[in-house]
Amino acid sequence: MTKKTSKIDINITLGEDRIPENIEWTAKDSGKENQQAKAMLLSFFDKESRETLKIDLWTKEMQVVEMDRFMYHTLRGLTDAYFRATNNQKVAGAMQQFVQFFGEQTEIVPKSE
Repeated sequence: MTKKTSKIDINITLGEDRIPENIEWTAKDSGKENQQAKAMLLSFFDKESRETLKIDLWTKEMQVVEMDRFMYHTLRGLTDAYFRATNNQKVAGAMQQFVQFFGEQTEIVPKSE
């Protein structure tokens, strides 16, 4: 039985200053082709060294308010993923409190009363 593989392509166009001008990705298995993005965060956990390799890129046109929203949604997603992977309610709850704080401070969500 052959195992199915899936491929995700990421293309980065750099300006002369080596700052990303365009980020484009394709994941044909999910029906996404040539999708434009203003920012990306990619992390790999190395099997041997047990360290994390990160690639964090954003284009020149990414505005601070957009970065705030991007980080807010990323932090929410990381919190959900952490809870699903560990079922550690205490730590996930603390992470969620920080996400709420971050969202309020950046005005992504209204402040709690």
